[in-house]
Amino acid sequence: MKLLISLAQIDGKVAEREQYYIINIGRANGFYPDEVKPLFDQQHKLTIPENLTADQKFNYIVSLVQLMKIDERMYKEEIMFCSKIAVNLGYDQEVMFDLLLHVKAGDMSESELKELRSITDKYLLRQS
Repeated sequence: MKLLISLAQIDGKVAEREQYYIINIGRANGFYPDEVKPLFDQQHKLTIPENLTADQKFNYIVSLVQLMKIDERMYKEEIMFCSKIAVNLGYDQEVMFDLLLHVKAGDMSESELKELRSITDKYLLRQS
């Protein structure tokens, strides 16, 4: 959650659509909106959990790219942030090219995610 919030804060303002997206991800992971909302007013260290599975790494990076695209503006700083996180997750930074091409800001079907997963797996340097 904090990684997503940090990305949303890069351009100086967390847009309403970005907040809604992050709150929904929180709900899907068992967090109530009242637990998530105060996090928007704080700065967060960039910490990535250790021992993530390949599925978890994929979900992290896809969520970050979706959030970056949700406000229909992508800033160089956001792309650099996502690239840094991708590398920290064990991906080659080149994964960003395919993610930017294939990730949609809205819902993606299971088949789209499956295809994207097969594309991005070739960039995963450290397998879990």
